[in-house]
Amino acid sequence: MEEIKNRVHTVLTDGSLDYKQKKHHLAYIAESTQSYPEVSTEAMTALNEKVICDLFEGSAPYRPRYILPDYKLALKKGVKYLELEPPTDLDEAINFLSILYVHIPSITGYSVYLGNIDQLLLPFVSDLSEEAIYKKLKLFWRYIDRTLPDAFVHANIGPEDNVIARTILRIERELKQVVPNLTLKYDTDKTSEEFLIEAAKTVFEVAKPHITNHKMTAADFKADYGVVSCYNSLPEGGGSHTLIRLNLKKITDSHKGSTEAFISDTLPKYCQMTLDIIEARIKYLVETVNYFQNDFLAQEGIISLKNFSAMFGFYALAECVNQLMKNSGQNFSYGKDEVANQLGHRILEEMKRQVDSRQLPYCEANNGKAFFHSQSGIDIDIEETAGARIPIGEEPDIYAHINAVAPHHHLFNGGISDIFHFNETIKRNPSAIVDIIKGAFKKGMRMFTFNLSNSEFIRITGYLVRRSDLKDFREEGSRYGSALFAANSMDNADVDKRIAKRIDSHERTAGQY
Repeated sequence: MEEIKNRVHTVLTDGSLDYKQKKHHLAYIAESTQSYPEVSTEAMTALNEKVICDLFEGSAPYRPRYILPDYKLALKKGVKYLELEPPTDLDEAINFLSILYVHIPSITGYSVYLGNIDQLLLPFVSDLSEEAIYKKLKLFWRYIDRTLPDAFVHANIGPEDNVIARTILRIERELKQVVPNLTLKYDTDKTSEEFLIEAAKTVFEVAKPHITNHKMTAADFKADYGVVSCYNSLPEGGGSHTLIRLNLKKITDSHKGSTEAFISDTLPKYCQMTLDIIEARIKYLVETVNYFQNDFLAQEGIISLKNFSAMFGFYALAECVNQLMKNSGQNFSYGKDEVANQLGHRILEEMKRQVDSRQLPYCEANNGKAFFHSQSGIDIDIEETAGARIPIGEEPDIYAHINAVAPHHHLFNGGISDIFHFNETIKRNPSAIVDIIKGAFKKGMRMFTFNLSNSEFIRITGYLVRRSDLKDFREEGSRYGSALFAANSMDNADVDKRIAKRIDSHERTAGQY
């Protein structure tokens, strides 16, 4: 009890936290007084030693980690709990969503998914001029940033070119806000060249949107999906109960034996242990807390238990591969040498096999299986590289980089990311980056994220921070709850030191794709 009182006092007197941030931290402390969902002693030891990491979800899950409401259904039928009637024009639709957003729970305390926003609002703009749409959406976008101040809040646009999506890109370039994060769903059959170029120009200014391979991602889901938080692909009308990740570096460090023994014995053992923890947390949420019986979103069909699964994540593939190479007397590095890359693919394929071999309760959205996810890192990761990425500062040229990572993107129905850092000279030729994106998708990439080396916006893991916000945070705190994570990642992981790439001439790079 004395320890808890001290933790509470620390939060109460922390001048860098505002009122809402203090409430969030205090709630986490209260939750930590509960016993962890029942798992084996070995699994609990792995959690305590951070061999397996629950990403600070808390010891007593009382809401799903990620919720993706069916906003389209909500707009159509209204929300009784909030006394909201179906909207009839754009003003009413924006007001409707603005109210609903603040009632969507998540691990961060803020809605991580705002919907495929252009598709939601298009039915309400047929009688409006582009300028009228612009004025209304600009106020809406400012409202989102001010009331949902968390960089994990995420909206989607596309794949079709339309007035709402283009207006959002225009507003992003003007307001230069961190929130919301943004993903464009790119489809070769539906997304125009001009629209993709507009998106690229927007990235030059604000380091968003991400570009997702819509055909590849949509094929992994029974119905509509959304990209949320840090590149997490999940079903609309549902989401993910939990996300637990496995630290591949730590299990490699403790492994005694050959690479083959690692793949056949050590890796499966820890994969199954991770899945044990996932199952325990799911059961606690569904059967003990009875979340889906009590929450208005579920009661009104805006979410459904049948549209949920869980997420099996991992990180530190690069360190795992490099250590196994060293143990076997081979001087090959992940991301640079094909021998190491192929070992990485083998490890990922075995993990995917382990995940797909395990039936989990209440995971109907993925036919009883967890979604496989390359987790993009958090601020405490000092010695580990995010997911399956190539370590920061060791990235090869753009073509070698894509060829190294693209072959395994198809494995990750729960999402994967690789961040490409470009020299500012690319701004003079947006068509070149469009060609790179298209080529990467042809190679099998699921998600393409890039930013400029000199940008005010820094891509941390999947979310953004402005350099000016970091300065303010260090001096007096920030209204963005994600600023603390960003500052720690800058200090611990040198995320602003990714190698900036240049686009070479066609004559030098012909044949790379």
